Amino acid sequence: MVTPLPRFRARAFRGAARGAPAKIPLAVRRTWQQPMLVAAADSEPAVPTHFLCPISLDMMRDPVTAPTGITYDRESVEGWLERGHATCPVTGRPLRLEELVPNHATRRVIQEWCVANRGLGVERVPTPRVPVSAFDASELLEAVCAAARRGDGPRCRELVARARALGKESERNRRCFVSASAARALSSTYCHLAGQRVVPATALEEILAAMVVFLPLDEESRRHIASPAALESVVSILSHSEPLARVSAVVVLREIASSSDRQCLEAMAKTTGIYAALVKLLEKPVSPQATKAALVTAYYLVMHTELAASRLVDLGAVRLVLELLVDADKGATEKALALLDSLLLTCKGRDEAYAQALAVPVIVKKMQHVSDMATEFAVSALWRLCKNSPAEGDGCKAEALQVGAFQKLLLLLQVGCEGATRERASELLRILNGSRDGAECIDTLDFKALKRPF
Repeated sequence: MVTPLPRFRARAFRGAARGAPAKIPLAVRRTWQQPMLVAAADSEPAVPTHFLCPISLDMMRDPVTAPTGITYDRESVEGWLERGHATCPVTGRPLRLEELVPNHATRRVIQEWCVANRGLGVERVPTPRVPVSAFDASELLEAVCAAARRGDGPRCRELVARARALGKESERNRRCFVSASAARALSSTYCHLAGQRVVPATALEEILAAMVVFLPLDEESRRHIASPAALESVVSILSHSEPLARVSAVVVLREIASSSDRQCLEAMAKTTGIYAALVKLLEKPVSPQATKAALVTAYYLVMHTELAASRLVDLGAVRLVLELLVDADKGATEKALALLDSLLLTCKGRDEAYAQALAVPVIVKKMQHVSDMATEFAVSALWRLCKNSPAEGDGCKAEALQVGAFQKLLLLLQVGCEGATRERASELLRILNGSRDGAECIDTLDFKALKRPF
């Protein structure tokens, strides 16, 4: 058993950690949800000093010992090394991640102490799982690929589920799989199985779920999924599978689309059913993550080809995005405004927006209320509507004045904005100035009352 750190040395190290946070960025005391570490009931037992990690100053849950003889909690010392340090925090000697050895003796002593003090509210520290090694990750991924080559869908699904579970178990495991090119192996497997068309959908859904755990996708992985057979399979899952599988499918599509890879975007744009599947996620959301991923995917498709904008507008995307904006959080608002602004690049998109009672009020409402990015897209969207409105569409300008657009634009220029946003805000003020006579400003609106029945 490793000799524990003496009491006086532990106190000195704590003081050094507090006095030198630049050297010990992890020396911040965390609050565990355990009665023994919560401040101060008289009956609480004092945690023995040699049970405390020298970095976190919390009781160790998975003690590991460095070659220098110092024992740390695994999470703390691995975090220290991941931040770019290559030395033992206590001794300053060189230290590598693979040199850490589990200290089973100290862990058992800590567990025995917890059991002995259970009557005082101390919870037993669970036995940690053995981390995955780089060899283990590579071996498991090779077995996945081998099962796919044999066309053994059930076995492939079983192995992929094991890899996904290990990856979700800890960030360290996830990094091991990422380093072993998990995304590339899984995307290749998906492409191979999707081309066979006889593999159960559950196997393909499991692979997509695992790919989400091991993001990001490199170029080769994206090209695998962007093959015609693989994309058709992903869109089929996005359209017809259970909610969790649909979330995985749209997140993978988002990763491919947001790479701005022209070849991948071209393949996605030509895939049957992709626009209807994305709009369905906006109309009947399954999760906030899926909604945001659908918005991002649609945005990059629209920016790639006008055909995408036309198809999405025909499917009711403008109305759905406007309704989504009423109650959206910051992330969803930014993405929805980006998509709306891109749809308004087309005449068909603007015509649809003119027909929606929510369009101008909700766009103006989002100016300066969310973020600089949201303001930028909101100003751009309003500029497109007002600048390109038909001669008989002066009602759009009057409506913008009524909901306070002129005052918000003035304030925006006073506060400060740059580039295209400043130019468009200035042009909007000139456009709206001619319609100011007789316009009444409305401070508050009931957006839900403005929704038109579908």
